[in-house]
Amino acid sequence: MDNPFDPMPHADERVAEAALRPRTLAEFDGQPRVSDQLGLVLQAAKARGTTPDHVLLSGPPGLGKTTLAMIIAAELGVPLRITSGPAIQHAGDLAAILSGLAEGEVLFLDEIHRMSRPAEEMLYLAMEDFRVDVVVGKGAGATAIPIDIPPFTLVGATTRSGLLPGPLRDRFGFTATLDFYETPALRGIVKRSAAMLAVAIDDEAALVVASRSRGTPRIANRLLRRVRDFAEVRGSGVITAAVARAALELYEVDELGLDRLDRAVLQAVCNRFAGGPVGLVTLAMSVGEEAETIEEVAEPFLVRLGFLMRTQRGRVATAAGWRHLGLAPPATDTPALFG
Repeated sequence: MDNPFDPMPHADERVAEAALRPRTLAEFDGQPRVSDQLGLVLQAAKARGTTPDHVLLSGPPGLGKTTLAMIIAAELGVPLRITSGPAIQHAGDLAAILSGLAEGEVLFLDEIHRMSRPAEEMLYLAMEDFRVDVVVGKGAGATAIPIDIPPFTLVGATTRSGLLPGPLRDRFGFTATLDFYETPALRGIVKRSAAMLAVAIDDEAALVVASRSRGTPRIANRLLRRVRDFAEVRGSGVITAAVARAALELYEVDELGLDRLDRAVLQAVCNRFAGGPVGLVTLAMSVGEEAETIEEVAEPFLVRLGFLMRTQRGRVATAAGWRHLGLAPPATDTPALFG
């Protein structure tokens, strides 16, 4: 069975997600603080007729960093160039991208913390002075040729802002941290997406989908599409609360948003390892998944819910985690256990 929380959706899923993205800041619900601050930056730059400061967006996957980059370009009425940190492994790769930018263009650099160090050092100069130095030749005969580039706005996105070096982070004029969405905001997003998909959904059903979406719009839209499929194949095509609950039960998504993998991890810690502590590799082997999948997909949500704790000795299930599985916490469930 497909995992609705799969972090790498198929191509058709990406197309569907792109179609549901908001196009303007006014449509970008759920992050009012970021929207207000960013709107002020863009309006001031347009009023002065200048290029806006570089923008750094940080936060977990699926909260709208790519969408905001698209909105910035749309609000400014300029083209958007998209690339990613892992794709830039050499300074020459970055020089080719920067030299091809048009004046005022927005460059979106996703996962900026994964860019190579030589490219990162070139980016410093480009962000501050709008210039890159291309080195020609090797050894003592090497010559640096300065190339001016037109003013541009860099929008960097990262899921791990702590990995960004200070000199790079300080060169961004505006930094925004995206938070997980509240359920009412997600309900509005679900209803908007349902209207765009031409599927009928009532308020209670939208709330059911929103409340199981982990505070993440991308997941909310993905769950909505699965619920729509269920309604069209096994129902009348209208998404009611009963239809939404039945569909999400089929896809093994419970009331809090835990899926099969989340519960498997939590059950393994509680049942096989007596609540922990247990190492990540051992835990991954016990549920038949890669350690990276456990660490990046299941564990963050379990920790955020307070069901799992990461300690120096390994992963430990909390009393709340035991109770969510319908189990009584062991007598050893004391603060000393989590030291």
